[in-house]
Amino acid sequence: MPRARAARAGLAVAAIAALAGCSGGTGDAGGAAAEASARGTPSTGVLESGTLTVFAAASLTEAFEELAERFEARHPEVEVVLNHGGSAALAQQVIAGAPADVFAAAAEAPMADLADAGLAADATVFATNTLQLAVPAGNPAGIAGLDDLARDELRIALCDERVPCGSAAVELLALEGVDAAPDTLESDVKAVLTKVALGEVDAGLVYRTDVRAAGSQVEGVEVATAASVVNRYPIAVLDGAPHPVAADAFAEFVTGPDGRDVLDRLGFGAP
Repeated sequence: MPRARAARAGLAVAAIAALAGCSGGTGDAGGAAAEASARGTPSTGVLESGTLTVFAAASLTEAFEELAERFEARHPEVEVVLNHGGSAALAQQVIAGAPADVFAAAAEAPMADLADAGLAADATVFATNTLQLAVPAGNPAGIAGLDDLARDELRIALCDERVPCGSAAVELLALEGVDAAPDTLESDVKAVLTKVALGEVDAGLVYRTDVRAAGSQVEGVEVATAASVVNRYPIAVLDGAPHPVAADAFAEFVTGPDGRDVLDRLGFGAP
């Protein structure tokens, strides 16, 4: 029976082999087994069965959807449920006690909030992204560049400054000296993209990966200085994760060749 994917259920993996690989030889095998046992998993490469919960930035939706499907195919005993949203809001949910195994953010600041709270350590940056102007199909307002966001007659959508796409937009607009007056501030980048695709606004600043993911629903307008404002995406296993071995393996999968293959194809930059 197909699994519901509201915030996207996907599967995670684990490679205790990675744990074993960290051991220097037969003399360390007992230590690896003891560590695996301490984490609640046998040292045979078998993952804990159950649900692995991954909190991930909204801009990672398509990438993590695909990665989750690959994991489910490989490890049907573990289901990974993806909860997507604004990185800052997700971080606050974890700090408030929401149960999760893995956190992947669209910027390093939300991850730092979790680290400061003692909830995450050893985060790894696995992708980068930059902003692009998104306009409705056909570009009816004739948007040519970032300067157009200062036009009073235009309807503009931006992410709220408290989320990574919003803080990046503020930085980019300041860099270009553009005084934009957004008509709406959204809680995550997908909300901005939706308003653009529906024609509710004339333009919005989103990640270039979101423009690509939207296909023919929107058009992208390049911003010359966008490469100067780069979002770095970290991922970390959360302290106290209910399924730590599977969580480790999921994070390793995202940062490994399989993750890189998916992320490259969807337009994310390398770390």
